[in-house]
This record gives sequence, structure tokens and C-alpha cells, in this order.
Amino acid sequence: MRERVPKAGEGQGEGSLFIKICGMTTPEAIDAACLAGADAVGFVFAPSPRRVTPADAARLAAHVHSGVLKIAVTQHPEQSLVDAIISSVAPDFLQSDIEDFAGLRLPASTRPLPVLRASRKPPAGLPPRILFEGPASGTGQTGDWETAARLASRTELILAGGLKVANITDAIARVRPFGVDVSSGVESKPGVKDRAKIEAFIRAARKAAREERLS
Repeated sequence: MRERVPKAGEGQGEGSLFIKICGMTTPEAIDAACLAGADAVGFVFAPSPRRVTPADAARLAAHVHSGVLKIAVTQHPEQSLVDAIISSVAPDFLQSDIEDFAGLRLPASTRPLPVLRASRKPPAGLPPRILFEGPASGTGQTGDWETAARLASRTELILAGGLKVANITDAIARVRPFGVDVSSGVESKPGVKDRAKIEAFIRAARKAAREERLS
């Protein structure tokens, strides 16, 4: 196993940036994300080049390092799919569009991570934590950072949508999010994660977050 790449902000405790690497399809990608210091990895169960089955995800989840959260990513799922995911993967969070949770049953061990898309009007009452996404997940489309910044002042916001090394510093400075979520921005081609890009993204994100806290 490779030596773990330390987080730039490691050891600072509360207030450090939450980083999720999404769209895991191989043990190698999981290992790269965990060693680089990701806080969470995501398994996609919605239509996508990164889509996996509950059985696939169960095999991959066995490679997730201790202390790294497992997030199941869905969109308008049937309860039967949610049940299969929970049974096979035991995710820490189920991520889905905010309106989906009204009709879903989750065990206490799996917490909801509601997704709010840039194309939709935010609800008057926000959940304590949301993932703010572009109009379509996994397409590399940048979200609405202006709206995201307003929401980040009201709730713990995880910013997603078109993030990559080239724009993560600007994104963190403008939005000041609780966390960030990247998928296509750390890939060599759709669905194929790149270890060097994962490491570079996490280093850049933690450096930007540290500098933002000190400014």
C-alpha cells in the first residue's frame, strides 16, 4: 500500500474543509482518495458512466479506509433500491434530491444528504446540511456560485458541480462552503479516476480552505 498523502489542513480539527470524491468504480480509485485524505467517497446508483449496482458497491466498499465516510448517491430512487443499497453497503449517508426524502425510509444508521440543484428555488427552511449541485450531476457543469454563497451562510453547504484543480481556489473563496464534492474533475476520462488529479485536487482544496480561514 502506498504511503498516505497528508492533508494540508490535517490536525486543525473543527472547521477543516470536508472533501468528498464521488463516482468510485475501482478499488484503486478508492485507495487513491483515502490515501490523499478525502473525508468521504461516493458510490453512484443513478444513471451515469460511474453507475454501480449494490453488489458492485458492496465489493468496493470493503476497500474504504477506516474513518472515511461512504455516501450512496441516488436520484429519485425506488424504496427497493434504497433497501438494497443499505443492506449491501451500509452507507453513512444517502444522497438524493431534496424532494426524494419525503417518500423514503432510512434507518438511523444512514443519514440523509439532500441535494439542492442550481436550477431550483431553495426551500424557505433549509436542512442543516445540503449538497448544492449543478443542473445535472456528473457532467462537469459549474453550479451557480452566487446562490451557493448565499445558501452557505444559512446552512452547511457542500459545493458540487464542475469543480477541478483550476477553479477550486476561486470556488472556496467565493462560496466559503462547509465542503466540496468532485467527480469528473479528477478523471482521465468519464468514469475513470486519476490518482494524480485526486491528490492535486485535495491538496489545492485544503490549501485554499486554510488560506481562507486565515484571511
